[in-house]
Amino acid sequence: MKKGFYTIMAAQFFSSLADNALLIAAIAMLDARHAPGWMTPMLKLFFVLSYVVLAAFVGAFVDSMPKGRAMFITNAIKMAGCTLMLSGVHPLVAYGIVGFGAAAYSPAKYGILTELLPSGQLVAANGWIEGTTVSSIIFGTVLGGALISPYWVDVFSPFLTWLHIPTISNHAKSAIVVVVSIYLLAALFNLAIPDTGARYGKQRRAPIRMLSDFYSAFLTLWRDPLGQVSLAVTTLFWGAGATLQFIILKWAENSLGMDLSESAVLQAMVAVGIAAGAIVAATRIPLHRSLKILPTGLLIGLAVIAMSFYTSSLFPNDWGLHIAGLYFPMHIILAEVFLIVIGSLCGFFIVPMNALLQHRGHILLSAGHSIAVQNFNENLSIIAMLCLYALLVWLNVPITVVMALLGIFVFIVIALVIRVHQIHQRRNQRLLSQSKTPRRKPTVA
Repeated sequence: MKKGFYTIMAAQFFSSLADNALLIAAIAMLDARHAPGWMTPMLKLFFVLSYVVLAAFVGAFVDSMPKGRAMFITNAIKMAGCTLMLSGVHPLVAYGIVGFGAAAYSPAKYGILTELLPSGQLVAANGWIEGTTVSSIIFGTVLGGALISPYWVDVFSPFLTWLHIPTISNHAKSAIVVVVSIYLLAALFNLAIPDTGARYGKQRRAPIRMLSDFYSAFLTLWRDPLGQVSLAVTTLFWGAGATLQFIILKWAENSLGMDLSESAVLQAMVAVGIAAGAIVAATRIPLHRSLKILPTGLLIGLAVIAMSFYTSSLFPNDWGLHIAGLYFPMHIILAEVFLIVIGSLCGFFIVPMNALLQHRGHILLSAGHSIAVQNFNENLSIIAMLCLYALLVWLNVPITVVMALLGIFVFIVIALVIRVHQIHQRRNQRLLSQSKTPRRKPTVA
């Protein structure tokens, strides 16, 4: 890998670390306000809404300048959103502004990969980026859970006094102060990202023309057989993954008896698995074999269905392990193992799909525009699925039923995608055989 790639990885790690720690802190802010339960998944909705609303414009924005500069600007917007949350702005609104920055950060982050690296290294690069992102999810989620614990304020108060900053009594607010400092560190790495030298034509600025260009790019990717399959898979994956993120928190509370700070660790277990699966995919699956792993999606659906039946009542209360004077209940240990397995399947599944989609998008469109189309579809899926989840929570549907329904939905959609891919393959084979069939010479009467 080129040297600049590792700077991109560092910038991505710290920015994503802050994103995930901020989510836990924002949930704690809602709890402090005694907000209704349905409002928690709305945090993610407000975050990803910008991905959909700005999809037609962020591609042109990031293609109009070096990607490192675009990442720096968008990272500063995230910091501004954190500052607003600290100043008392409602967490939903402030987190939505953070999403505004993230919407433009994503096409810059992934777009620079296609500019910096040859196509043969895209799967490996995506594996490293996903591994880095997932590592940041692990540490960010755990960090967010630690920062909102009562112990943290006592530890953090002397540091605030040393900086002559008034002590923040609210656990969530003290966590956000740390998050802002992490975004600042990410911004320093953004400044160090090298200019790849890639330049695109003058970008349109008229909103109507930009919407027209985006619509054209949207149709181009969906009409391409390979783009269609990979885009459908990634769209499903991120929508289901974002929903599962909140389902795990609620499931851990209801089925395992864990609080928010403890259940954040379970989210980290999924991330551990994703990192492991991403590494395996990056080292074992070349780009031309990426579609061979589609059946893995069926296993993910079945695993989520199986997880919905898992509760602490399956084990006696005294089953557990004593390690270094600490007691670890068996039902939590096995839940963590199961979530690592689910995460591994997800990481192994999504990395080749992402690489294939980026490769097709780079060939058919520009780097920024292709990622913008991808983000639009994926985040529209997130919004739709989170709204449905919030509705089910509002209707008091048991969380185990919600989890089972999610697994069934994933299984059915992946089965349909596999069927569509098989139809594309048969059609291509038929056209190929027809092109090789020698034509008879016309008979002269």
